[in-house]
Amino acid sequence: MTYFFFTNTNPIINSKHMSKQMLKFVNIAKETPSKRGVISRKEDFKEIYSEFINEKAKEQSSRCSQCGVPFCQVHCPLSNNIPDWLKLTAEGRLLEAYELSQSTNNMPEICGRICPQDRLCEGNCVIEQSGHGTVTIGSIEKYITENAWEKGWIKPIKVKNEKKQSVGIIGAGPAGLAAAEQLRKLGYQINIYDRYDRPGGLLIYGIPNFKLEKNVVQRRTKLLSKSGVKFIQNFEVGKNSTLEQLREKHDAILVATGVYKAREIETPGTHLENIFSAMEFLTSSNKKGLGDKVDLFDNGILNAEGKDVVVIGGGDTAMDCVRTAIRQNAKSVKCLYRRDKENMPGSAREVTNAEEEGVEFAWLSSPKKFVGKKKIENIIVNKIKLGEPDDSGRRRPEVKKNLEFSIKVDMVIKALGFDPENIPKLFKSENLRITQWGTLKTDFNTMETNLPGVFAAGDIVRGASLVVWAIKDGRDAANSIKKFLESKEIKSEKVA
Repeated sequence: MTYFFFTNTNPIINSKHMSKQMLKFVNIAKETPSKRGVISRKEDFKEIYSEFINEKAKEQSSRCSQCGVPFCQVHCPLSNNIPDWLKLTAEGRLLEAYELSQSTNNMPEICGRICPQDRLCEGNCVIEQSGHGTVTIGSIEKYITENAWEKGWIKPIKVKNEKKQSVGIIGAGPAGLAAAEQLRKLGYQINIYDRYDRPGGLLIYGIPNFKLEKNVVQRRTKLLSKSGVKFIQNFEVGKNSTLEQLREKHDAILVATGVYKAREIETPGTHLENIFSAMEFLTSSNKKGLGDKVDLFDNGILNAEGKDVVVIGGGDTAMDCVRTAIRQNAKSVKCLYRRDKENMPGSAREVTNAEEEGVEFAWLSSPKKFVGKKKIENIIVNKIKLGEPDDSGRRRPEVKKNLEFSIKVDMVIKALGFDPENIPKLFKSENLRITQWGTLKTDFNTMETNLPGVFAAGDIVRGASLVVWAIKDGRDAANSIKKFLESKEIKSEKVA
């Protein structure tokens, strides 16, 4: 089937037809899918946004200005063809809209839910800059793909030409899954090795259900399994097999482990009990949601119910933690962040949701000392002011002298970001090179490490980042692996 897509940069487009279908942002106001009421949504972990109905999706898509330089697309890591699939949606051509959307994105319904659109596509929408309110791109992206699932348009990959060459992918997170799909389409034999009992990585165990229900992720991984991708779960490279042994088994390797080592905070009293990392807290909650037995949750240790909870950090992970604690019926939930609200790295939308749900934010605050006998009881907190910009361009937090206060607390959750684990040591591959930050060192163009045939993608290369960047890296790595395997095959044929 052939599809034709037009934007207003195409000289053959009929401007009168365009005006009927699009450019309605002047007359139609921005509208997002409705949110569930605060009281009801705090009682469960279900997603808080409803789906667009068909007519609303068409209507909101028609607000796109079809601008000559689509800044939404420019600021999307995947360079999604956003204006084109908005136009197709406005015209009711939903199959074509889906086909175009998925041509650049392996998980559009996931990105539609969890991408920080306010910092990427929607935040750079031209009509948003002109004061008319952005096109609700993420919600429409989600709608297009959910409609495709409902209509049965999304089917397992049909491989036309099976190849003998195999690729071993370490890590079943977004980068590994995206690479697996791209390579499987080309006919390669794909094995994904993952340390957890379910594929999905951060999508399964790191992101709460109220942002991304787990059946959405499982639906994708089941599709890959039906497409011939083999998942080997509860597999730890370095224990079950060394990296070198996997290299002998496969024609190429992709390391896509992500970064999971929690950043520590240099504060006296960190040895006290009931101070946890964000991933400990979120993983236990997500496992419970999946129906698993979680002893540390069941005995109350990792359960926020009835407790005064303090989360330290200002990114999306911190917002996931505070909103999870609210749903676990915490007595109170506070978030300490050393900068102000305008300088939070997390999504503004998520901060708003947290505020609506009753989270208290202590802006310009940083822990000075954790206090308690055996368990955490209080936090002594420094008040902060913002000084001159640092090397990153952000204003440097500085402690205000003699302006500290105390917070009563039963549970502390550290959401300060993630660093890479020591992959060479973990994989028993000491020759594998890393950067000064501990990420894997790769060739900028090919994404190949210093070990021939071993590639790397996602957070383990770029550091903790967004899911959409991991998907892009996985797709790019798949292209490099394809070229490597084709070159290897040609050399093999010459020798033969």
